[in-house]
Amino acid sequence: MPCHIRTLNFICDSDASLPDAVNDFYARFEAQNNVVVKKSIPSQNVLTDILTDIFNILTDIFNISLSCTVVSTCFKTTTIVPVPKKYTVSCLNDYRPITLTPIIMKCFKRLIIRHIKTQLPPSLDPLQFTYHSNRSTDDAISTTLHLALTHLDKKGTNVRMLFIDFSSAFNTIVPQHLIGKLSLLGLNTSLCT
Repeated sequence: MPCHIRTLNFICDSDASLPDAVNDFYARFEAQNNVVVKKSIPSQNVLTDILTDIFNILTDIFNISLSCTVVSTCFKTTTIVPVPKKYTVSCLNDYRPITLTPIIMKCFKRLIIRHIKTQLPPSLDPLQFTYHSNRSTDDAISTTLHLALTHLDKKGTNVRMLFIDFSSAFNTIVPQHLIGKLSLLGLNTSLCT
């Protein structure tokens, strides 16, 4: 996917062009939305025009967010939905909290993660399965099982394993420790804050 970055001249605290661009987009959208379809010839370029406008606005928002190292609060607002883990629910622990994030933030996250992955050193632990392409928890289990069975093929050997499932592990991460670790990996700390 090509990288579309437009050069922006702005000051983070007082940029009037972005609200104007948003208002211009909504004005054109409203004008196109009010057209009676049965009485007009449909334009083939309406969808393309709207997508181009949305793309340009989102590009500006993403670039401003990166330059100012600030993400707008409206993009960080999430909705937590309890989803049952089992068919029959008997207590609160039978629910798994699922966080619904705005689509715009998911797009932004994908762009940032792609950039972060290119910045990570190749010296990362090869047995790290998170945030790597084509790797999953199934791969972690298969690799562990293979290592254990390979070791057990040798005479007089034993294997002891301990599997730990941390409840709400991501909720217990201390942000400053994570930022420190990412900084040690050579990642720009402005991406982490």
